[in-house]
Amino acid sequence: MKKVTIKSQAKINFGLNVVSKREDNYHNLETIFYPVSLSDIMIFEKSDNFYFETDSEELNATIDSNLISRAVRALEQVSRKKMNIIIHLQKHIPIGAGLGGGSSNAATTLLALNELLHLNISNDKIRELALSLGSDVPFFLKPKTSYAEGRGEILHRIHFEIQKPVLIVNPMIHISSRWAYSKITPKPSEFNLKTLDKNKIVNFSELKGKVKNDFEEAVFIEYPEIAELHGKLYELGAEFVLLSGSGSSLFAIFPDIRSAHSASMQMPENYFKYIENPEKEEF
Repeated sequence: MKKVTIKSQAKINFGLNVVSKREDNYHNLETIFYPVSLSDIMIFEKSDNFYFETDSEELNATIDSNLISRAVRALEQVSRKKMNIIIHLQKHIPIGAGLGGGSSNAATTLLALNELLHLNISNDKIRELALSLGSDVPFFLKPKTSYAEGRGEILHRIHFEIQKPVLIVNPMIHISSRWAYSKITPKPSEFNLKTLDKNKIVNFSELKGKVKNDFEEAVFIEYPEIAELHGKLYELGAEFVLLSGSGSSLFAIFPDIRSAHSASMQMPENYFKYIENPEKEEF
């Protein structure tokens, strides 16, 4: 096989607690990684040299430092082989939005090149490389709903489903994860996210004020537009609204697809909007 096309999925964080600072300067987290169907498209094609191309101006400006290029270099160091491949990225997941797009691209690159170029790197080594690239990159090697702890790399599969439409909204604000962590005061979580395993939620409004994202306070102060959007989504009928990752995306769970579509239509035109509809019903 000389060419392969792969979807590189996004995720949301259903709750995110920063519980302690580690000696290695990372933080210990508690979160639920929840994969969504929003995806970038990555095309890998054998070539005589390495070449990366994308429709994202921002990633083109960081061609030597983005996570895809770093993943390629990591594979070259381990395999001692030149990655003669063309990678084309069609970017649909907003950048710096708390949806894991870059981490997902990195994980997809590791897996695709290992298979396409027959590098024969073990699963354990691929996981090690993934973690070296970013704390949530290991999740995207097999993106299934998981409770995560440690840096985010200690994953436990759980049975938790959002069986209602989810509207993801991004106001096209790029938030630096480094900045966000600098504003955090770690503390023990008040709500145990593991209790959501096998717990079918009928009305997500029951979790309002219980399931939290510790980044919200700092993000809402620094970016009042995101705080206003959070309140607006509740006004439009959402049962539950939360920041994903360190922002800037919010996800809102609605009781039905009509209310989700109605809310989406009332968002500013320059905002990114995406509806995850588990029912797949027609509107």
